[in-house]
Amino acid sequence: MAKELVLVTGGSGYIASNIILQLLEQGYAVRTTVRSLDKIDRVKKIITAGGIDKLDDLSFIETDLSSEKNWDKAMEGVNYVIHPASPTPKLNFKDEKEMIDPAVNGVLYVMKAARDANVKRVVLTSAYGAIFAGHENRTTPYTEKDWSNLDAKNIFPYQKSKTLSERAAWKFIEEEGNGMELATVNPVAVMGPILTSDYSHSNIQIQQLLDGEVKAVPNVDSGYVDVRDVASLHLLAMTSPKAAGERFLATTGETLSMLDVANILREAFPAYAAKLPTKKIPNAILKAAAVADPKLRMVASLTGKYAGTSNQKAKDLLGWNPRPAREAIIATAQSMIDLGIVKK
Repeated sequence: MAKELVLVTGGSGYIASNIILQLLEQGYAVRTTVRSLDKIDRVKKIITAGGIDKLDDLSFIETDLSSEKNWDKAMEGVNYVIHPASPTPKLNFKDEKEMIDPAVNGVLYVMKAARDANVKRVVLTSAYGAIFAGHENRTTPYTEKDWSNLDAKNIFPYQKSKTLSERAAWKFIEEEGNGMELATVNPVAVMGPILTSDYSHSNIQIQQLLDGEVKAVPNVDSGYVDVRDVASLHLLAMTSPKAAGERFLATTGETLSMLDVANILREAFPAYAAKLPTKKIPNAILKAAAVADPKLRMVASLTGKYAGTSNQKAKDLLGWNPRPAREAIIATAQSMIDLGIVKK
């Protein structure tokens, strides 16, 4: 009997590669997209490092979210699509449309091609950024019912792009989906083990802390979740009948400050204790610095903001049970030390 074929977009990505690992472990065949065929060896290296020796059930196709080209071929024979890929963000954009338009268009290329190929369900990797932004004076945990308020001031283009691209996917399903199903997974900050030295930017915070690059931390709270649990939630969202038409916040439900993260690392890795920060940057100083340095503006906009989240829906509906944030943070650090990313 032929194995069910799952298309995973952007196979070299941190979340995508962990999804591919779990799909192969569970007996699926996987086709993954790469922006360039040069990335095939990189993906194979990550998957092999994750413990999969035989790659017979893994295939590749070159396609890109910047155009419709090859998406029809990518979908041939596919049962399910998991779509973690997102366009490469521009840091030096002149207009926010440079970030928003590729995100929205890319999602629609995937959705249209999937529908035309009679794919059963698409699982879209959205983001916490599509949920929390633009809500002032919040005191109760964010849930899947929340959407970022794009009419608020200081909404950053990244959060806008994630909100508008997810909205576009739901609108497509409603108006043009022809019965195709959609579920979304919205992760908070993603931690967990890195499999090769070519690591994700979502983990750069841990590297900078351990290397002593951070003398004081901003007063920013966040949820954290392990990449392995984000991957398992995607698989549950792909197969569970209850998941169709639903959003799922991928979070442990814990809220940690950046100082909490530093303290977890200090306790777990005493050899690095002297390099880790013990102080917070006052909000006023950070906001003043952000006026001159655009790279600090997004962080400055998050200072002192409530960041509580609930994972009750994923637990109740799908039986998802993530490991604690502390475990995910320690796993990130340990893998970075083992791979020589962090200086000893």
